[in-house]
Amino acid sequence: MARGHQKIQSQAKAAEKAAKLKKAAGHSANEQKKAAQKALVHACVICKAQMPDPKTYKQHFENKHPKSEIPDDLKDV
Repeated sequence: MARGHQKIQSQAKAAEKAAKLKKAAGHSANEQKKAAQKALVHACVICKAQMPDPKTYKQHFENKHPKSEIPDDLKDV
């Protein structure tokens, strides 16, 4: 079992190795947030909520803004 300075060096080396493995796996929270943001391409003209596809956008508009007129790009969906 390591003590003192050797223990600190061992912990630093293990932390560095773990960080490299995690980065190589590509599962960082920042990357996941960026990918999720790219998927949200449609934004509601009234409340600015973001949706991934036109069908979801139309459902949102019909449920959340029933008194407002549906935008032209959603009428044919």
